[in-house]
Amino acid sequence: MPKTLTERLLRGLYSATLYLLTPVTVYHLIWRGFRFTEYFQRWDERYGRYDTPAGPVDVWLHAVSVGEVNAAAPVVNALLRQHPGLRMVVTTITPTGSERVRTLWGDQLMHVYAPYDLPGAVGRFLQHYQPRVALVMETELWPNLLFGCSDRGIPLYILNARLSARSLRGYSVLRPLIARALRSVKQVAAQSDEDAARFVQLGAEPAQVRDIGNLKFDIPVPDSLPGFVAEYRQRPGTSRLTWIAASTHEDEEAAVLQIHRRLRARWPDLLLLWAPRHPERFARVADVAREAGWRVATRRVERWPTPDCDVFVIDTLGELMAFYACADVAFVGGSLQPIGGHNLLEPAAVGTPAVTGPHLHNFTEIARRLKEADALEIGADATAVGNALEALLDDDARRLRVAVNGRSLVEHGRGALGRTLDMIAPELPAASP
Repeated sequence: MPKTLTERLLRGLYSATLYLLTPVTVYHLIWRGFRFTEYFQRWDERYGRYDTPAGPVDVWLHAVSVGEVNAAAPVVNALLRQHPGLRMVVTTITPTGSERVRTLWGDQLMHVYAPYDLPGAVGRFLQHYQPRVALVMETELWPNLLFGCSDRGIPLYILNARLSARSLRGYSVLRPLIARALRSVKQVAAQSDEDAARFVQLGAEPAQVRDIGNLKFDIPVPDSLPGFVAEYRQRPGTSRLTWIAASTHEDEEAAVLQIHRRLRARWPDLLLLWAPRHPERFARVADVAREAGWRVATRRVERWPTPDCDVFVIDTLGELMAFYACADVAFVGGSLQPIGGHNLLEPAAVGTPAVTGPHLHNFTEIARRLKEADALEIGADATAVGNALEALLDDDARRLRVAVNGRSLVEHGRGALGRTLDMIAPELPAASP
């Protein structure tokens, strides 16, 4: 696509601004490093500099962090299975995303941090890996990355694309540039009709956008899940009524403690499984639970809840779905403050009734479908979330009905994976039978 004078001007202004802000990226890495030491490592990758040769690769897939990596997992697994010897590099932005990639695939593929959206860093990255096709997950609309692929003739697909009304408003300042960058994309595979319409509103051509469905419905339930739950149930003290607070953020921690205290007044032996969203909060959550007067065990030290513990902190990555399956009800965090919520399909897929707060702009369509299927409770605030959890814990038949409805919705929602693979198949080597 030929560059117009307007496009060159917009790209130049955008890139110049980013170069002026480069010291801010260094400050950000240092500031995050004090909370999570992995941010002090591998800075060269973030600026597109590498010690060892790598390219050309068949596929480059970009997923920001753990949630996007998990959403991409069915696609990556299918590609590795269908194309033996496929050379793939996966990029993330966060260390937790990096760790999740290594946990899922080890040495089956390469992983580096995605470069900052500086023309030089992007150019060095693309020259180093020379991908045959680029797959970007969800809402990573970095203009220089999109333009860089277009300039080099690399077909780029945005998979599981979502764009909330809030995000659409957030792009308003950069809309003229984003619109031109979007028109360089081969295909936007949207999660829903609403997401597709917003991408068109942002500047994509209607022919570029397809409603493929949500890859999160193709969530794989681990084969090891029944064995994990059976081992959990064999431990003393795990047969009691249990709730899980999952993917919670710092500002939600006081609410979790308050809800647990309230529920314990009704069920004195109630166990809380607590999985903070960010690893840097693992130790602090255990501390605040102890400071609140609870007896605490952790996954890393005690491995399983002890008979006398009140709170069990899940301070590991990659085990959340398994612990969802061990709980009677779940609270999904990131929803009592304007984070936008986290994956509501994980508890549904393993048959655990879920309650969430009101801030769900990252999962609007999924929340709507779960609610309509009577497979989700949405509380307007922390008190309402506590009310919903108490009602579910008090009603065995209700819990079973919500669990069955959730599992059924997940099963009927599957299919986006096949449509996604069919869409990108022309860009890939011939698949094995």
